[in-house]
Amino acid sequence: MILSRASYGDRTGGHRSRRALLCLAIAGVLGSWHAAAAAVDASAAAAPGGASASAAVDASFDRNLLSGAGRNTGDISRFERGPMIVPGTYRTDLFLNGAWVGRSDVRFAAPKPDASAMPCLSRALFDQLGLPLQKLSAEQQAQLATDGCVDIGTLIPSAAMTFDQPNLRLDVSIPQAWLGTRARGYVSPENWDRGVDAALLNYNFNSYRSSSRGVSQTSSFLGLNAGLNLGGWQLRHDSTLLMQSGSAGLPSRRQWQNLDTYLRRDLPAWRAQMVIGDSYTGGELFDSVSLRGVRIATDDRMLPDSMRGYAPTVRGVAETNARITVRQNGVVLYETTVAPGPFTISDLYATGYGGDLNVTVTEADGRVRTFAVPYASVPQLMRPGVTRFSVAAGELHDASIHAHPALAQATIQRGFTNLLTGYAGIVASSGYGAALLGGALNTRYGAFAMDITTAHAEIPGQSAQNGQSVRLSYSKILPESDTSFSLATYRYSTSGYLGLRDAMLARDIARGYRYVDPTTVSTIDGVTVGNLLTPEQRKALSGDTSNNFSAYSSQLDRQRSRFDVNVSQRLGQHGGSLYVTGSAADYWNRQGTDVQFQLGYSNTFRRISYNLSATRLRDSSGRYSNQYFASFTLPLGDSLHAPMFGASLNRDSSGRMVEQATLSGTAGQDSQFSYGATASHDHGGGSTDTGSSGTVYGGYRAPYAQFNASYGSGKGYSQGSVSVAGSIVAHSGGVVFGQPMGDTVAIVAAPDAAGARVINASGVRINRGGYALVPYLTPYNLNTVQIDPRGLPLSVQLDSTSSQVAPHAGAVVLVHFKTSSGRSMIVRLRQSDGKPVPFGAEVVDEQARSVGVVGQAGRILVRGANESGRLTVQWTVGDEQPVRCSFPYQLPAAAKGRGDAYEQIEATCAPGGKS
Repeated sequence: MILSRASYGDRTGGHRSRRALLCLAIAGVLGSWHAAAAAVDASAAAAPGGASASAAVDASFDRNLLSGAGRNTGDISRFERGPMIVPGTYRTDLFLNGAWVGRSDVRFAAPKPDASAMPCLSRALFDQLGLPLQKLSAEQQAQLATDGCVDIGTLIPSAAMTFDQPNLRLDVSIPQAWLGTRARGYVSPENWDRGVDAALLNYNFNSYRSSSRGVSQTSSFLGLNAGLNLGGWQLRHDSTLLMQSGSAGLPSRRQWQNLDTYLRRDLPAWRAQMVIGDSYTGGELFDSVSLRGVRIATDDRMLPDSMRGYAPTVRGVAETNARITVRQNGVVLYETTVAPGPFTISDLYATGYGGDLNVTVTEADGRVRTFAVPYASVPQLMRPGVTRFSVAAGELHDASIHAHPALAQATIQRGFTNLLTGYAGIVASSGYGAALLGGALNTRYGAFAMDITTAHAEIPGQSAQNGQSVRLSYSKILPESDTSFSLATYRYSTSGYLGLRDAMLARDIARGYRYVDPTTVSTIDGVTVGNLLTPEQRKALSGDTSNNFSAYSSQLDRQRSRFDVNVSQRLGQHGGSLYVTGSAADYWNRQGTDVQFQLGYSNTFRRISYNLSATRLRDSSGRYSNQYFASFTLPLGDSLHAPMFGASLNRDSSGRMVEQATLSGTAGQDSQFSYGATASHDHGGGSTDTGSSGTVYGGYRAPYAQFNASYGSGKGYSQGSVSVAGSIVAHSGGVVFGQPMGDTVAIVAAPDAAGARVINASGVRINRGGYALVPYLTPYNLNTVQIDPRGLPLSVQLDSTSSQVAPHAGAVVLVHFKTSSGRSMIVRLRQSDGKPVPFGAEVVDEQARSVGVVGQAGRILVRGANESGRLTVQWTVGDEQPVRCSFPYQLPAAAKGRGDAYEQIEATCAPGGKS
């Protein structure tokens, strides 16, 4: 029965607090014994021979180190045998050779009553791990099909399963020689999570108020991205609202725009996604255009990380159990051990635009062989055996084109070998057709791609336009000089070649939907500017109602050739980096060449990072303009939230110079506060000199939204702005408010865990309803969602603090974290004869769940207790039968302001109790 109760505020509170801390320290020691045993247990599981995860660990502890020379202790030998796993079924995350493969219910059974339970390998678990069933004999397959508990080591030599009970993680270790090759980062489509049914809304509101020369105006913008996920289908709608107040006698205006609406669904069997409604055609081969219809296209995100982008396949032959090391520019990219015989490495991660791979084969007897595999890449290159396709049909839905003709497009790309990738495509519309054929090569001299497009366009009232366009691409990294030709592209088009969009514009003009009068068109700084009359008014004044395609054609830029280059060069270990980008284009229907290039240099000096750049432009009239830019940044301190100071200087060929200085930083535990101030001075000269100006801004990233505000003023003007952005997700459990979210999100469900921080997203915490929104997840990949339990009330415990999920693109996945709630108490327990209950005795509740261990002097720390109940203590003395006693408890009503306090009680443990 309960003898007495004491609170922290009584006279003995200090002594009891110290005792409580002592009890906690003892519990920590026991926990460390558990961890040490678990570490040894895991090592045994990984050792040759495949020891079971539950294998016993030989360890002994000197009881003389305990109070009273360990005379008042029970049987603590269970702590010497490693962590005991109770038989039952556990919902665990499955890891195969360190890679997550899914989540499943796994049965654990004990080989004998006093042994720890071991995981049982079932046929369902075997299939979920993706293991090759054909490698098992008929007898082994029959054994796997039974309801018995099969040890994985009896089926697969040197295989083992290790259970991390606190994190509910089951690690399965399979020898690579038996398993075969598997792409790194692979998550089986069966384990992709389609998520739950939910409604989504992303919103972004910004209001801008400006005053200049006595005239004030307010402009506001609201962007909405709405969605509905239902049964694997995803409906999306994007729209905007523009609002502007009246000024200078002009009325206010408001404009609502529906940008797009579409329905989509994943097609995992094809590694593709289907979109019905508004979308864009792919831009890999043809120019991307807006489409209203149906599009089915492969999604490279469905590939494992190690299969995305281009990287060559490495093949060779090992004579022994050899170590294979793959290096690029002296950096080790990959290392593995292979069995004797041919080997293939096809899951290298793509590394930019390449650089030859140096492969080292180190045999078991110490012999070393090396060979090189050429690696240079252009965007058209694909890995051997990988196919990318796209099929689209519908109508052209370009806002700048009056007509909406029917449109169909199909493209395909296929990697045949390390050396060759082929690709082709067709596009057809009303009065237009084009076909493309090309190939890409990976050679030791660099990567090359070449394709040719032939097009036919019919313009009403005009002769048909026929032409070809040839494109050449090149990429190469020179390791010797550390020079990277990231991409160099040259395109040449004949005079009759028209792309799809140009052809549709020309057909619009020919049908009278557009009117361009070359006599009223002028250019200012290379920008075409028309007069204020509408096309109908200009046609009426000129009396011209005839077809005006010829007039428009003179203004339509029909490109003849274009050259683009991007080169970067590192200048030694500390010499910084130099880069050059440039382009040049000329046209069939006008003189001159449009030239643009930029030269830049960046480096660091101690803690200062700086950049220098120069840009030169030349328009078709031959006029040049130059711009020079210099900047640096310097952290003002070493702390996490040390502010950053930056300064820049910008000057152009007209003599205008702008000087700018900026101070910015973050604050808060989660860096949820941001701030900054900018001061600038414009030496424009004459009327363009705006003098000095300044701006201050601040932001706050709350768990439920993001807020920003700014204010600035200068010569004759001032401005201020406020903005708020966030998201709302409604699901079966309620409505969750969160930060601006991406396409794929997660809802964390952790009942009673309000205030716990979600590690994956800065500033995100569990709300009072037990939910939180993780705004960004990577689709088709393993995402680890973690909760930091610090800050949780003592009455709440998390069964696990991390969980893994691999969502479909656009999914709203629900990630559950099981919690247990209850009061916390420290019990000073004595037996009926007045002696303390033995140290190390186990404490269980009415459901026979272990809730604690007796510490020294009979003290017990119990968390998650009910308001009342009965606890049972059990221990053994030598080889005798187990001894049990039990005691009831009744906790008082929790006082306000003491919800996290420990209740302290004293009790007597009566003999007997539940077995």
